[in-house]
Amino acid sequence: MERPALEVADIFRAHGPAWRQHERGHLSLGQLKVMSAIEQCRSIALGGHALRCSSCDEPQIAYNSCRNRHCPKCQSSAAQRWLEARQTDLLPVPYYHVVFTLPAPISAIAYTNKESLYALLFDIAAETLRTIAADPKHLGARIGTTLVLHTWGSALTHHPHVHGIVPGGGLTPDADRWVPCKPGFFLSVRVLSRFFRRRFLEELQSLHRDGRLKFFGDYVDLADAEAFADWLMPLRQCEWVVYAKRPFAGPEAVLAYLSRYTHRVAISNSRLIANDERGVTFRWKDYREHGRTRYKTMTVVTGEFMRRFLLHVLPSGFHRLRHYGLLANANRKHDIPTVRELLHEPVPVAAADPIATGTVRPTFMCRHCGAPMLVIETFARAQHIRGPPTSPSLL
Repeated sequence: MERPALEVADIFRAHGPAWRQHERGHLSLGQLKVMSAIEQCRSIALGGHALRCSSCDEPQIAYNSCRNRHCPKCQSSAAQRWLEARQTDLLPVPYYHVVFTLPAPISAIAYTNKESLYALLFDIAAETLRTIAADPKHLGARIGTTLVLHTWGSALTHHPHVHGIVPGGGLTPDADRWVPCKPGFFLSVRVLSRFFRRRFLEELQSLHRDGRLKFFGDYVDLADAEAFADWLMPLRQCEWVVYAKRPFAGPEAVLAYLSRYTHRVAISNSRLIANDERGVTFRWKDYREHGRTRYKTMTVVTGEFMRRFLLHVLPSGFHRLRHYGLLANANRKHDIPTVRELLHEPVPVAAADPIATGTVRPTFMCRHCGAPMLVIETFARAQHIRGPPTSPSLL
């Protein structure tokens, strides 16, 4: 694959040092680590390999990747490995796509309470789907879902929402029958929206009561319980966006969708157009419009682009991809075979071990003739000289 003309790494390398100095004290350690990882990704700073083609003797240098989950260059291979591991979990039923979105006022306080509110978004979205599906008036079955967190809009604004991929049906409470949903219809979006709104606001108020929310700037007054209750009142009346799309066209379409969404980052390098004296120009999609006019370009000053990109750095150790119900790690090994048996679907044949069969794909391929590349030299990452500690207690 050819290198894009412009990458996020190029912008960070050119403008990151001066911008970090200007924003000193306003960037978290996590954001600084992400910037550093992206700047060093596939550069001599991380070391690499000297290669030679086994067929045409073409030399090549391959630098190591940072493997940071926010890096636009490091997610495609991770997504492919994840998809290969999940292929055997696909069921021969329609799959539905459901989206749960937080209202703008809650999104604003979610930025300074990422770990608490992102986790709450996951849990309440999963609870909503499972509770409504378990109701005999709707489906009356135990379902499974895979939820993926996205925190961005197309213009890199802070827009937390989860995408849910849900099989079209579920197991009865006794696990003796598969209950399919109606053709082309999963669950009532109106019912999902109302339940999601009520449960989220209940748990949000509980977090506030327990002192687990932090408020800054324009929202500092919300630390007061009465002010917070007044602030929540309009959110109890407005409509919350829960969107259900048409079912996918078969399991292959589910995999194709997941390959684009599970390991996506805030912006891909392919959307970048230019970085010049005006700032950074990139492509974005305006969902308020339809047709060709929804595809637009936007130019923001370079510092603003970096600020928007770093809005979406997740807390350390936070899982942005989670499975619930039938697809949860604790249930998958038992429930998936049960569903296949009830649907009279044969167990998929596991892919042959490439190591045992000798069909392991070479890590490096020649860009000219496609033959395997041979590693002739390995060089380690750069070692930075560190001074001795200045505190006597550390000596």
